[in-house]
Amino acid sequence: MTYQSPQEFSAATVACKANLYFDGQVVSHSLTLANGEKKTLGVVFPGLYRFETNAAEKMEIIAGQCKVKVADQDGWIGFEAGTWFDVPAKSYFEIEVMDGSVEYVCSYIA
Repeated sequence: MTYQSPQEFSAATVACKANLYFDGQVVSHSLTLANGEKKTLGVVFPGLYRFETNAAEKMEIIAGQCKVKVADQDGWIGFEAGTWFDVPAKSYFEIEVMDGSVEYVCSYIA
């Protein structure tokens, strides 16, 4: 079975104010679906960044390529459009973008 990245979300409330991280090198917008599910949509520009998590997260790569290291895993893993990685609650991940940008959808897992 082939994985299909999300292309759009219907019936969602979107926050107009952007979430800016690392001097604007990572930008996201928060949205809430009609069923109450919370997500962020964003873009990561070249650089190496570390994010702490409260809730568990599923990070879906929509466009571009990156390397990711989740919490205490050994080594870095490459991800590209159409792939995803999971991050445990109360943890962290590091993401590195070498060229271009990476677009993502982050789903918060209850």
